[in-house]
Amino acid sequence: MSTQSDQRFPKTVRLVSPLDFDRVFRDGIVANDAVLVIHAVRGKQPWTRIGLSVSKRVGNSPTRNRWKRLIRESFRLQKNEIPLNIDMVVRPKRGAVPEFDLIFASLLKLAMQLERKLR
Repeated sequence: MSTQSDQRFPKTVRLVSPLDFDRVFRDGIVANDAVLVIHAVRGKQPWTRIGLSVSKRVGNSPTRNRWKRLIRESFRLQKNEIPLNIDMVVRPKRGAVPEFDLIFASLLKLAMQLERKLR
């Protein structure tokens, strides 16, 4: 398998349906720290999917888009380390600053916590 295909962010790893988001928020568990809040449920697929929820309370559109880019990139780079079979919705914690290193560390740490809680 080529390295490029491993580095993509295909539609199969995204939560896109409002029904999927509703299921995660309704039935999911939550883990958070100073940077991110993640809602998660056991997925129906053998891989992990991610959805983003970045509200206007986070800031103006460039700030919201920066959050989304950084969260997606953190997920993309760590998708082989993040536990499988989880659907998660990630959102920034109110008052947090969009810094890549903090988001990168937070995403993996919280995903591991959620995996333990979902057992």
